[in-house]
Amino acid sequence: MGALRRFKVWRGDKTGGQLEDFKVEVNEGEVVLDILHRLQATQTPDLAVRWNCKAGKCGSCSMEVNGMPRLGCMTRMSTFAEDETVTVAPLRTFPVIRDLVTDVSFNYEKAREMPAFAPPSGVAPGAYRMQQIDVERSQEFRKCIECFLCQTTCHVVRDHDENKNAFAGPRYFIRAAELDMHPLDTADRIPAIRNDFGSGYCNITKCCTEVCPEHIKITDNAIIPMKERVVDNRYDPLVWLGRKIFRRDQLPAQGPAPHPVVAPRQPAPPRVGTHHIPLGVIWHKPQPDGLEAEVGPDGKMPLTEVTFDRAGAASPFGDNVTFPLPPDSLNYQHPKTDD
Repeated sequence: MGALRRFKVWRGDKTGGQLEDFKVEVNEGEVVLDILHRLQATQTPDLAVRWNCKAGKCGSCSMEVNGMPRLGCMTRMSTFAEDETVTVAPLRTFPVIRDLVTDVSFNYEKAREMPAFAPPSGVAPGAYRMQQIDVERSQEFRKCIECFLCQTTCHVVRDHDENKNAFAGPRYFIRAAELDMHPLDTADRIPAIRNDFGSGYCNITKCCTEVCPEHIKITDNAIIPMKERVVDNRYDPLVWLGRKIFRRDQLPAQGPAPHPVVAPRQPAPPRVGTHHIPLGVIWHKPQPDGLEAEVGPDGKMPLTEVTFDRAGAASPFGDNVTFPLPPDSLNYQHPKTDD
């Protein structure tokens, strides 16, 4: 049998509530979510708590433990002293539905406002080649599990609810950075980041980075680069001079410039000897021309291909897909509601 520990759990709904005291058994290796489940099973079966995977990958069990935004399934009880009272409360930034469950629909509304992925219209399927070096910057942001801990800890909306209309929050700054750094994307989101998503509200305190369970460097790798791009676009003197000389409404209408198209290569001659794999690729140095990618009998590219400085295999979109893709097939478009 484990030790009895003291808990304070917030109980209530949108009309109000309070912290209630509990004494509950805690065993070695358990996490806060385990204790909440034990409370549901033994003392308070109507306790509302949102959870799903219990593996730190779905982002459902976000809560505030002793005032710190955390995932309940990843917060071990061994991190607290045995005589310490553990306080569990709902996310402070979002409206309470009941007990520990909050209404996070604000985040999905902001997601709908984000301009979607926009591949170039002039590139045929299979004609564009990307290497690992092309996507490694934006790949970090794909780790986001949308737990919204960064959103709830950001003081711009945590302490000032009136800013929610003008400020998207850290989660959508890394979404914008992910798309803006994607080599196949052509949309210009810089004006929207400044005017619609409120990048100027952020004063880079890095509180969002501190609470991220996936250890994404939100401030350093996403927010600061995007703020720099906003400044370059808005205040760079050469850009300002260019606007004075060539106004956008005076230029002929034209679409975004397509990304470079890699011409099909001739079959590579047989290689003799061992191919040397460099320990790392330096992005700011010229790289040697790639060789034709090898594809196995099963039609798949070998895993080691991603470590070579060679051209990629066939397009993952397939040969029967044309760009731009229809909006309903993009994986970040949210369905419209009837209301």
